[in-house]
Amino acid sequence: MNTVVTSKEEILAASRELIRSQGWSAISIRSVAGACGVSVGSIYNYFDSKADLVSATVESVWCDIFHLPEQEEVFRDTLACVSWIYQRMEYGCRQYPGFFNLHSMGFLGMEKSDGRQRMEQTWQHILNGLGVVLKQDPKVRPDAFDEEFTAEKFADILFSLFLSALLRGDYNPASVLELIRRTVY
Repeated sequence: MNTVVTSKEEILAASRELIRSQGWSAISIRSVAGACGVSVGSIYNYFDSKADLVSATVESVWCDIFHLPEQEEVFRDTLACVSWIYQRMEYGCRQYPGFFNLHSMGFLGMEKSDGRQRMEQTWQHILNGLGVVLKQDPKVRPDAFDEEFTAEKFADILFSLFLSALLRGDYNPASVLELIRRTVY
């Protein structure tokens, strides 16, 4: 066994790697301990239960998929932002097979409410960020939004299209980009 103390970050990295190679069903306290080369008790130093480990892993996966982009223009241009989101969704699908499909959503069901809550927080963060980008994008027509059709409502429509694309495994943003051009530019 590893005599060096394993950090929470190393445990989450090992958990992500297990998901990449074996899928969600591979995550357990024992399997993660084995992947880290530490005792089961070492994992319990950081996580109270398997549910706690899974919840933290869900958050870690979301952070890996939707980490902040290096190019700041992504947050100033709606088309660049949407393209980036689709690229990250495709990356997530490749890196974490099954993470976005209905099975994964079910896996994060009632007994995994903390994991579901973390996923929903990430979704809300993306949705809010998209609303901000729409408001700050200089290419958006000044009359594009009003009290009935707000940037937030349009962001919600775009986000629904993202979720639909995830379920279909369609990572080509061309139609959504054209919708944006025709609607608000």
